[in-house]
Amino acid sequence: MSFIFSSTLIVLVMLLHIYFLILEMFLWTKPLGLKTFRQSPADAEKSKALAANQGLYNGFLAAGLAWGLLHGNSELGMQIRIYFLCCIIIAGLYGAYSVSKRILFVQALPALIALIALFGEFYFSFLYSHN
Repeated sequence: MSFIFSSTLIVLVMLLHIYFLILEMFLWTKPLGLKTFRQSPADAEKSKALAANQGLYNGFLAAGLAWGLLHGNSELGMQIRIYFLCCIIIAGLYGAYSVSKRILFVQALPALIALIALFGEFYFSFLYSHN
């Protein structure tokens, strides 16, 4: 099965999480990180170890999506993509609740759109193959 549209969306979600990794691990105390996360240099300095850890987790999410896209077994690859997209959605919901509502739109929503597209393409390919 070829899932071009959802795969493209998943790549975009993956790239977003690589960007989050870079922001949180390497740019947290730099001007872009300070502006993005709306914090003072002193607060950024105090929380940079936590931010780096968070960035690493975002890298794992991106790696999981890449694994799902590149897996040789299409059924297992689909399950991996679903799992990691759900992880991102849940993390985004929790982040929106506990940190900032912006996280809902920046993290959870893109993953939800990709997941809906993935299910949609699967559903239509299933219908097409059974007619």
